[in-house]
Amino acid sequence: MKTENISAKEFESLIGRGVSLIDFHAPWCAPCHLQEPIVRQLARQFDGKAFVSKMNIVKNRETALELGIKGIPTLIIFKNGKEVQRFVGLQSADTLSEAIEKIL
Repeated sequence: MKTENISAKEFESLIGRGVSLIDFHAPWCAPCHLQEPIVRQLARQFDGKAFVSKMNIVKNRETALELGIKGIPTLIIFKNGKEVQRFVGLQSADTLSEAIEKIL
């Protein structure tokens, strides 16, 4: 996992191949802070199988608008650059893990 936030420039290339889970968040969002350790856990769990990272929507507003993100945290699973599944709001590790497993 790239533990720091990915940029809009990195985003396209990182989601382009294989399966990716991106956590779209903002620094002021309390549920986003609760989601972070779960995302880190998933990054370790799927290391080498799926790319897991996060993107700050305040710094990457254009990407958030293009993706139609209206609430945060929003977690999107991509496969080969295409959105496959979207979750809005705080999600459990089990929910996200099962979703990634199905897409892998």
